[in-house]
Amino acid sequence: MKLYYHPASTTSRPLMMFIADNNIPAEMQVVDLFTGEHMGEAYTAINPNRLVPVLEEGDFRLTESSAILKYLADKIDSPAYPKDLRERARVNEMMDWINTQLCRDLAYLTVYSQIFPFHKRPTEESQRVTVEWGRERAKTWMKVLDEKLLGADKTYLCGREITIADYYGASFVHLTEVIGSDLSAYPNVKAWLGRMKKRSTWDKVYEAINGFASQLPKGQLATV
Repeated sequence: MKLYYHPASTTSRPLMMFIADNNIPAEMQVVDLFTGEHMGEAYTAINPNRLVPVLEEGDFRLTESSAILKYLADKIDSPAYPKDLRERARVNEMMDWINTQLCRDLAYLTVYSQIFPFHKRPTEESQRVTVEWGRERAKTWMKVLDEKLLGADKTYLCGREITIADYYGASFVHLTEVIGSDLSAYPNVKAWLGRMKKRSTWDKVYEAINGFASQLPKGQLATV
């Protein structure tokens, strides 16, 4: 089994951490996004979307992070992806919410457009509008996550036990810190993310993105 990934990829880190936490035997193949390796013919043949991650097991391939995480959890019969129908549905719901709400406005519009040159808009005005639009919507989703979906009574996103939704969500929420947010406006989110950071694999998995974040012009980026 091989995972094509990059440590700076938000959707790669949940898989890196889950694999490390569970000692899953996998060949880890870095695809260099910063040199454009993912745009070359060789990788396009693996994933025509030209994105990471990709899981490859024999002639079987999966190209979506959420699907890969579920596949790996089922493969090792992990309690982090419950078998109970309603408990599993809750995990799926949370992961879909992260993918369809938080990801779009926080990751792509607010964070990536500020830190990755290839995501920046072509004019100063379009860039300003994009970031401000994404920022205000991301703040709304973060408030929903803090007050309604997580709340003060939950240890993890779906209850008292960690699930794959936590692995998935932590990578996206961590982006707020990449651009310099302190999460003080979202105390329940901050406490939850703090619990994820205490896992023994966190520092290694997040080392690359934290190193990248340390070079960004903090104080000059729009935060949430």
